[in-house]
Amino acid sequence: MPDLQQLREEIDQVDRQLAELFEKRQDICRLVAEYKIENQKKVLDRERERQKLLAVESLAKKEENRHGLRDMFAQLMAASRKLQYRVLAENGQGLTLPFEPVDSLDRKAPVVFQGVPGAYSQLAAMKYFGEDARLEAVRTWEDAMKALSICEAGYAVLPIENSTAGSVDGIYDLLGFYDNYIVGEIYLKVEHALLGLPEAELSDIRVVYSHPQGLMQCAPFLNSHPQWKQMSVNNTALSAKKVREDGDLGQAAVASPAAAKIYGLKVLKEGVNYSDVNTTRFIIVAGRKIFQRDAGKISICFEVPHESGSLYSILSHFIYNDLNMTKIESCPIAGRNWEYRFFVDFDGNLLDPAVLGALRGIMEEAGHFKILGNY
Repeated sequence: MPDLQQLREEIDQVDRQLAELFEKRQDICRLVAEYKIENQKKVLDRERERQKLLAVESLAKKEENRHGLRDMFAQLMAASRKLQYRVLAENGQGLTLPFEPVDSLDRKAPVVFQGVPGAYSQLAAMKYFGEDARLEAVRTWEDAMKALSICEAGYAVLPIENSTAGSVDGIYDLLGFYDNYIVGEIYLKVEHALLGLPEAELSDIRVVYSHPQGLMQCAPFLNSHPQWKQMSVNNTALSAKKVREDGDLGQAAVASPAAAKIYGLKVLKEGVNYSDVNTTRFIIVAGRKIFQRDAGKISICFEVPHESGSLYSILSHFIYNDLNMTKIESCPIAGRNWEYRFFVDFDGNLLDPAVLGALRGIMEEAGHFKILGNY
């Protein structure tokens, strides 16, 4: 039996042959791209690729190699497509996007946030736009998106994820549905407090109100009082407003200390969230396709077919163009059981050729693709 070193040398020899054949194949693929440019044909031909993969499977002399051979050729064809997208760009047929670069955002424009005064969204808006920002409260997150769509506001501030509770339900769906775009982000440390009427004590409390994520973020503290009933409302500050208006000693709210000052409530217990590094990420959304020239993060969403390797094929465009993906999230598609839309964040700027190359490939190969913003 040959020793390991001899076997490795044989593999190296085969690999050199494979590398030579790969480069020859890519040279031919470049000619294919030039033909497609001249004849205005799309790079991706799904039926051609399906037939090709079936054909190469049959070339395997051993059954155990069929799947591996199919995988290898799937990767070869993916490399071919990426080369063809690059050739398109070299020939002046690269991706052009209807996004306008701007030097800065108009911080004097009206800004909407969901909730009532004292909401964390308001605090985030003030942190991003300044203390003298023109702020207006709306009832729901969708109302904020609608205000942008009909030009009643310049920007909206929406919570999108929390470091302990995860993504905020419904925000990704709104980003996918409305023709609005992320232009900035801000991180705000969450410091929940238990608030009650000025004359209330902890022993008086029977029910605690807050946003579902507020309750979740304070679960250990709240669950240590099993006699307390936990009730959800649309906003943490709204829970403080309710306690003030109801005037019931048995009611308390989980909200910010700022809300306590606004509504004249007493802080019954500070720091009731279980994580002292609890932080919420807020996005700044505009009704126009703009991005700041120095933007460094891009968010997109897309759908892929229920086929083996379909998601990997899309994500490989980031690898090929040397782009760093920082987050991927999947959300169920309403009305379509067990189907999902993917949301991806990655480092980049829409003026970067590598970014345009990746987006061109993803747009060609994914379904229901949308750039959510560059910020």
